Amino acid sequence: LAETDNVRKRAQADIAAAHKYAVERFAESLLPVADSLEAALGAELSNAESLRNGVELTLKQLRAAFERARVTEINPAAGERFDPNRHEAMAAVESDAEPNTVLAVMQKGYGLHERVMRPARVTVAKAKPAGEPPQA
Repeated sequence: LAETDNVRKRAQADIAAAHKYAVERFAESLLPVADSLEAALGAELSNAESLRNGVELTLKQLRAAFERARVTEINPAAGERFDPNRHEAMAAVESDAEPNTVLAVMQKGYGLHERVMRPARVTVAKAKPAGEPPQA
């Protein structure tokens, strides 16, 4: 009975440690991103091109960290069907495009495995009212 109780307590301690340190690997992959941002703020940049190159490198590091953590972009293409589970309609605009399709992406969304962390914020097409003359 005591052995069973010890196994249960050990399992609970392991689970607690796993929850506590679950983000450790992801946080470690973000450290180079923070270093790059700090270096950019501390550097005497001579021109906009070198600043742009530094920002592109930092973004590449961030995307690599996301990839290792299985964080994926939700970036629907224009004309893609609106999916309320993955997209958030910020505006509906009358358009010749098929109703309930994405016209533009205002902000990318992100997912983790099969869960949406933040939906993509999009502009959606809506049908023009019937009987309206075509615009010239």
